[in-house]
Amino acid sequence: MPANILVPEVGESIVDARIAKWLRKEGDRVSAGDPLVELETDKIDLEVGAPSAGVLSRIDRKDGDDVKVGEVLGVIEDAPDAQAASAPPAAVAPASPAATEAKTAKSRATPAAKKAAEQNDVDISRVQGTGDAGRVMRRDVERAAESSAPAQPAAGAITPQPAVARPAPAEPVKPRPAPPVPERPAAVGERTEERVRMSKRRATIAKRLVEAQSTAAMLSTFNDVDMSAVMALRERHKEGFKQKHGVGLGIASFFVKAAIGALRGFPRLNAEVQGDEMVLKHYFDIGVAVGAAEGLVVPVIRSADGLSFAEIERQIRDFAARAADGTLSLADLKGGTFTITNGGVFGSLLSTPILNPPQVGILGLHKIQDRPIAVSGQVQVRPMMYVALTYDHRIVDGAEAVRFLVRVKELVEDPGALLLE
Repeated sequence: MPANILVPEVGESIVDARIAKWLRKEGDRVSAGDPLVELETDKIDLEVGAPSAGVLSRIDRKDGDDVKVGEVLGVIEDAPDAQAASAPPAAVAPASPAATEAKTAKSRATPAAKKAAEQNDVDISRVQGTGDAGRVMRRDVERAAESSAPAQPAAGAITPQPAVARPAPAEPVKPRPAPPVPERPAAVGERTEERVRMSKRRATIAKRLVEAQSTAAMLSTFNDVDMSAVMALRERHKEGFKQKHGVGLGIASFFVKAAIGALRGFPRLNAEVQGDEMVLKHYFDIGVAVGAAEGLVVPVIRSADGLSFAEIERQIRDFAARAADGTLSLADLKGGTFTITNGGVFGSLLSTPILNPPQVGILGLHKIQDRPIAVSGQVQVRPMMYVALTYDHRIVDGAEAVRFLVRVKELVEDPGALLLE
């Protein structure tokens, strides 16, 4: 019996999706579980498989359509059985060959083909099927309708007219010379435009960023961090660290550890606002923003306070790899109590990050750049990084935010202090 292809439930926070691409076409024979269609959601992309074996007889929603969870995308029908109905029929008056042919053609046509035949006034018994076992598909009916349409004269063609008697030509009149046309300056370069529809994820990102700006009282504070100690420590231990743990020692793990240390002292930056209440969270699920083809995503390092430097680095690299190939799961992206974003990997020297609702704090890292600074009354060139903290001023005071960022600076400039945290 026919089986509907439905938009599956992905997660409690996802109620709609967009059809990215159908992987099969009407008339294709499929097995149970075969991927049929790709869907985009605001968080992840996924494939919908065939609910049963059979023939994809109907596609109800086309590429680019927005659909809801539970909505019917198409129908799988049982595959035609070549061995069925071999028993002879009861004795009846023989039907005419034309009637027999028409009955057979209608029985092997898909519902979509029958509907198209009615709409286009096509005799379906005369349509050659291209589906499995000669099944007539909608595309076959549409092709037949096009071929049976009356030919139209080509654009610009001249319809021949009957010959008529023409009067003798008059004396030729000497034409007047046309006035000169002023030359127009040629346009420089291409002046083309392209209209591209936002992906589901990009549209959701745009919506949430506007919501963050309209609902939270966002304010940013800045500081700079001397990265000399971290750079020296990495240089001393990078070979041994990689050999032991199989992953390089980056700077992200230092800032994750430093952020957790600062959050312990300033817990309202690890909270969220719900109505007139503050929800203070006594665990540390740190979101790390990574770039992907369809936009920024923020996978979450769970219970980051209990992880080692190597475990944090390993998770961040795994997130980046899976964001690039589109294999992040919804579970990877859910929750988070505080976020770190690093614009420095793209060359950013300074920026003001936007909150990741419902969180009330986000730490922005930037490019490490050699700059002259005063050290004990002497000018020295040090590797420096500007850092930014954007916070929700509804529950975080300015002094609290500044002290939080100073604490992050102190912990990164003295990496040994991270062990005490």
